[in-house]
Amino acid sequence: MARLAPKAKVLRDGRWTEEEAAVLVPGDIVSIKLGDIIPADARLLDGDPLKIDQSALTGESLPATKGPGDGVYSGSTVKQGEIEAVVIATGVHTFFGKAAHLVDSTNQVGHFQQVLTAIGNFCICSIAVGMFIEIIVMYPIQHRAYRPGIDNLLVLLIGGIPIAMPTVLSVTMAIGSHRLSQQGAITKRMTAIEEMAGMDVLCSDKTGTLTLNKLSVDKNLIEVFEKGVTQDQVILMAARASRIENQDAIDTAIVGMLGDPKEARAGIQEIHFLPFNPTDKRTALTYIDSDGKMYRVSKGAPEQILNLAYNKSEIAQKVHIVIDKFAERGFRSLGVAYQDVPDGRKESPGSPWHFVALLPLFDPPRHDSAETIQRALNLGVNVKMITGDQLAIGKETGRRLGMGTNMYPSSALLGQNKDESIADLPVDDLIEKADGFAGVFPEHKYEIVKRLQARKHICGMTGDGVNDAPALKKADIGIAVADATDAARSASDIVLTEPGLSVIISAVLTSRAIFQRMKNYTIYAVSITIRIVLGFMLLALIWEFDFPPFMVLIIAILNDGTIMTISKDRVKPSPLPDSWKLAEIFTTGVVLGGYLAMMTVIFFWAAYKTNFFPTCCSINFQRVFHVKSLEKTAQDDFKMLASAVYLQVSTISQALIFVTRSRSWSFVERPGFLLVFAFLVAQLIATLIAVYADWGFTSIKGIGWGWAGIVWLYNIVFYFPLDIIKFFIRYALSGKAWDLVIDQ
Repeated sequence: MARLAPKAKVLRDGRWTEEEAAVLVPGDIVSIKLGDIIPADARLLDGDPLKIDQSALTGESLPATKGPGDGVYSGSTVKQGEIEAVVIATGVHTFFGKAAHLVDSTNQVGHFQQVLTAIGNFCICSIAVGMFIEIIVMYPIQHRAYRPGIDNLLVLLIGGIPIAMPTVLSVTMAIGSHRLSQQGAITKRMTAIEEMAGMDVLCSDKTGTLTLNKLSVDKNLIEVFEKGVTQDQVILMAARASRIENQDAIDTAIVGMLGDPKEARAGIQEIHFLPFNPTDKRTALTYIDSDGKMYRVSKGAPEQILNLAYNKSEIAQKVHIVIDKFAERGFRSLGVAYQDVPDGRKESPGSPWHFVALLPLFDPPRHDSAETIQRALNLGVNVKMITGDQLAIGKETGRRLGMGTNMYPSSALLGQNKDESIADLPVDDLIEKADGFAGVFPEHKYEIVKRLQARKHICGMTGDGVNDAPALKKADIGIAVADATDAARSASDIVLTEPGLSVIISAVLTSRAIFQRMKNYTIYAVSITIRIVLGFMLLALIWEFDFPPFMVLIIAILNDGTIMTISKDRVKPSPLPDSWKLAEIFTTGVVLGGYLAMMTVIFFWAAYKTNFFPTCCSINFQRVFHVKSLEKTAQDDFKMLASAVYLQVSTISQALIFVTRSRSWSFVERPGFLLVFAFLVAQLIATLIAVYADWGFTSIKGIGWGWAGIVWLYNIVFYFPLDIIKFFIRYALSGKAWDLVIDQ
């Protein structure tokens, strides 16, 4: 394994030796050349410029040119050149090491875990209070026998604990995760789905996410300086001064403007091509046209092209005005010039150069970015641009995307040299209200996310490089974009397989639908806990009715087992970021659960203490349902009463899910087929048990189809007020429920 460790060529004791990178210390002189992986953070000494591939660290797609005095990072790869450098940082003190340390030191506690703990504690406390009251009343006051008392406590314990909650929520998120993967978002941490549903701020990378990461030329903005030359001719000249194969980003953009790349060499004979180099900062092509005349065209940095021009003094001011105008809009300028070569030799200096035109280069937004950002704003997600580019480029991109131009250089907010114009304003307010940040360093991304979280925002962050890893880890939802480095993917929660922002917005909508299902089930589970604890506690304490614990177990198995189909339910995603409003969940659960408990108590009283059901409506019930009175207190009738209570509790309890799943009237919003099918199967089995079961071991006896019909009719009648109660709760909590009723 030692032979696999990275090596470095280091100058020690006046001799060059090969040492393991691990033994390097600041101050060592190292030699780096083409193909080497830089062993430590270093500063380049005298020599020719290098081209360094830093994509694994910064996410930059193009190699960076580094000259003497510039810093290079550990883990970068040398693509061109050879030079000596002095080591300035090693290990955890390097750029890479600091990012890794930030990732390791960041430990976010998920909202989902906190919510599950809160809901679990609420249910356990409710059960504990109910059991405590039963113990106090049953034994010291009622002097009940030991065994029946234990059975009653078991009823609360078995029926009150939402045993299916972890399974239902996990299955819902797992199915949602599969759905997200089909949309191009692979979920590494399933609870990130729940957090994405509540995301209200998305810090998005500009390059490659909002833009194409591909330079282009805006033909309409080309500024022509040579009379008689058209914009199309300018593009052709620039294309001739470009490589046709093995192109860099600028060559690709220029040649791509032609209808056919072959036009760049059509009708001419190439004599000599001068490639780009850091000294000349331009490319040039010497060629012979179809008339046999020799010409030379060149493109490159505007200052270098201007220095070639014969009339530099006359046009310099105008050229600089155009360059500044382009810079204000975030464009990079590219100069184009040409000259005749009368003597027909490639070594000839040729006639005077003519400065032809300035071309604006720009990384254009994706075709769907503007629409996607508008969709995000409509969904309540504020998109903030994060870019390492200049402020002007960031503002121009923001203007084109319609996301605003209220942007700041991150160093002016978070760096040492703060902008005096905003020095007196609270930094957190500026960050919260900004549309984006330019010139962003890795530590700034981390700090931006941290400050937004301190303002109670659920923050998403996109990134692709090692420098993004700390911020991705710190964010509530870290999103590694397509083609991200391994380090960024490792630190993220969601990995995109498709480029662009639209994948993220689609994932937000899907996450909100998943969250809606989880929230619907949670309200249902809390309600059932309250209805079981309160309902059976009142029956046991008022009428000393001992409900069989085994039948509560049957209710739990049938209802909780089939309720998992809610993971495939048809729901409407929330139009705004959603969150666990625990006050709403607990209030709704207590009120709906209390209502259902009282319906059970009233049903028991009507069946056990009165002859209401058999005598109601004269003899109609006798004719239709053929029921006999359960008013007697004989043992057999008590067993039948247990069967009737079992059916009443089972059917209305599971029907509650249709109320909690809907925003408006439950019979208006169509549920998913699987949920309806599961409900019908579970309650058909429950009805058959109540009608035919004669189980001595659990003290129930079949009540016949007559009583089953009465129970179903009773539950249907008292089901309808559940929607009204739901609206009233929302009205009490937010004041918007009546508007919803009217709208629906």
